[in-house]
Amino acid sequence: MFPTIRPISDLRNTNLISELCHSQQEPVFITKNGYSDLVIMSAAAYEKQLSLLEVYRKLDEAEEQLESGVSPTPGKEVFKRLRKKYGTASV
Repeated sequence: MFPTIRPISDLRNTNLISELCHSQQEPVFITKNGYSDLVIMSAAAYEKQLSLLEVYRKLDEAEEQLESGVSPTPGKEVFKRLRKKYGTASV
C-alpha cells in the first residue's frame, strides 16, 4: 500500500484529515512546498506503533542478554510465573 501524502493546505479541512487517519489506520504524510513536513495519525495507530516499539525494545534487550551469556528462562518456568501472577487460567 502506498503512503497517503497530502499538501499542508489540506489541514484547513480537519475533518478530511481525521477521516483519512481513522479509515486507513496509517500515518498521513503532510508536505509543505513539495517536501515532507509532518506526519499525522490517529491515536489508535499511534498507540499501536508505541506497542510495537516496546516489543522491539524488549526483543533487543533479550538478544543482548543472550549475547552476554545470560541463560534464558525455560518456557515452563515462564508460564508458571505467569499463572501465579495472573491466575490459573491456561496461558
